[in-house]
Amino acid sequence: MQFLKRLALKFPPLRQLWYARRALLAENAQLRDIVPGAFFHYHTVFDAIGTIQRHAVEGVQATPAYLTNFLGVKIDPKFVPSVLAARAGEVEGTPIPANWHADIAEFASVLRAVELSKKRFTVVELGCGWGCWLNIAGTAARNAGRAVHLVGVEGDEGHIGFARESTATNGFTPEQVTLHHGIAAATNGTALFPRQSHAGGDWGLEPIFGATQAEQQTAIKAKSHDILPMIALADVAPGKQIDLLHIDIQGGEADFISGCVTELTRRVAYIVIGTHSRSIEGRLFELLLGAGWVLEMERPAILALTPAPHVTVDGVQGWRNPALLP
Repeated sequence: MQFLKRLALKFPPLRQLWYARRALLAENAQLRDIVPGAFFHYHTVFDAIGTIQRHAVEGVQATPAYLTNFLGVKIDPKFVPSVLAARAGEVEGTPIPANWHADIAEFASVLRAVELSKKRFTVVELGCGWGCWLNIAGTAARNAGRAVHLVGVEGDEGHIGFARESTATNGFTPEQVTLHHGIAAATNGTALFPRQSHAGGDWGLEPIFGATQAEQQTAIKAKSHDILPMIALADVAPGKQIDLLHIDIQGGEADFISGCVTELTRRVAYIVIGTHSRSIEGRLFELLLGAGWVLEMERPAILALTPAPHVTVDGVQGWRNPALLP
């Protein structure tokens, strides 16, 4: 292993593979047996690697306090300290086949949406966390000369603060950014979202949708959850065409799509979905193919089989809406 490490760190392409593996292991010890080459096993109708390479910015400069990615996006290590604590001041290469948080399939799908857009680019990220895909898609669109609007929905108050900070760090003005503290849902209502002691400690928290009055009172008494509005897609960016909708809502993606597929087809040009189970992936196929959408990227969720089959890496699906993007 030490020989492989020295070899990987000596050559830039192998170095990226090594860092991707190290970061994945830091996030989840169950990924120890995953070979980075697994991320090449995607299915697509476009040149995924070429798409990523077209957007790579030459001569990206390091910034001491941040990790800087291949697009020039600055990321504060405090957002994900378990993975990024020692990486301030680095410039990260292209994510081929993956970096610490995403792989070819997800990056390429997001950048595909940018390339299919026109003069204006609106990205909506449901479950936006620190604003990862807002910053990535927004920076790529700005680099391509688009006028941008970034819209995020997030349940964790501390993570909303991170998103506000990160978008400002990356040069987006308050007028270009809209952040909703709430829970993305197909319909309006009330949800409970778990509280955590410090932002960045847990990125997999799940809401309780449609919370009853009794559940709300219990949460208030225990101080265990925040009571938040469920925000329907129609209210996230009213009146605008959404050029990219990125969905990563911890297993609620199929229910969300099912509840608002008509609104999606009317207003959203491209969807990138992080999938959390094979059954969810099958439901998404049925829902979106049935509504006339075109699947352009698919990398299934990666499983471990023991002690019982379970997802270790979320899957990725990229969908084009031919009603808006013929």
